[in-house]
Amino acid sequence: MGRIVELEAYIGEEDLASHARFGRTARNAVMHGPPGIAYVYLVYGMYDCLNIVTEPDGQPAALLVRAVEPLEGIGAMRSARLASWRRRRKQPPAAEAEAEEAARLDALPADRLASGPGLVAAAFGIDRMMTGLDLLDPSSPLRIEAAPPTEPRPSIETTPRIGIGFAGAPWTDVPWRFIVAGHPSVSGPPSRRTGRAG
Repeated sequence: MGRIVELEAYIGEEDLASHARFGRTARNAVMHGPPGIAYVYLVYGMYDCLNIVTEPDGQPAALLVRAVEPLEGIGAMRSARLASWRRRRKQPPAAEAEAEEAARLDALPADRLASGPGLVAAAFGIDRMMTGLDLLDPSSPLRIEAAPPTEPRPSIETTPRIGIGFAGAPWTDVPWRFIVAGHPSVSGPPSRRTGRAG
């Protein structure tokens, strides 16, 4: 279990950073609604990324989950990260290499286990087979839930989205990345973890 601390918005076919820019395709069909559905895609041929569909039917939009603060099951997340590392190898890894990776993951601070979109999927065992799951269904194996009403509302900052230089202006400049201010689980180097208060 974890708390989402970083999201990026991708909205409509006119958003040149969004998969929706290609129109409706087999890959992005789930983005076209209904809201609350998982859209998981592969990036760079190796990393799964979780998105939450946000708009009604016919309005393609989703939030990319970029970072999650681990709250429970941290040992399971370390194991899932190791399993993901193992799957991405072209050949079965040598025992020594796997032991080194296991030691690195054991030493990694818990708040960095899911700090990046590919790491979110790896830490929670999310893959493309989960596309289409209802994230609001209490019986779903993958779901999002509202924070308890007693939990303080976090301070949210906004920045431009990361890694979308191909889209050009104005899409590289819109402040559609939302982060919990100062949170150690937010992705990227410290210089990219701050933005405008919102």
